[in-house]
Amino acid sequence: MPEIEEALQHDPELATACADLLLAQRTLEGLRCEPRPAVSARILEYSRTFPAGS
Repeated sequence: MPEIEEALQHDPELATACADLLLAQRTLEGLRCEPRPAVSARILEYSRTFPAGS
């Protein structure tokens, strides 16, 4: 990986693009997690308003 580190040190545009990608990856990984318990509770509460099937 020394080649990558060297490229990032000498190319600020590349370094910025990589930083943006890493931030996007972190954000997406955070969104991929299960919903918070409060969100699940609201969804279940809302589902109880649907008419029961016959």
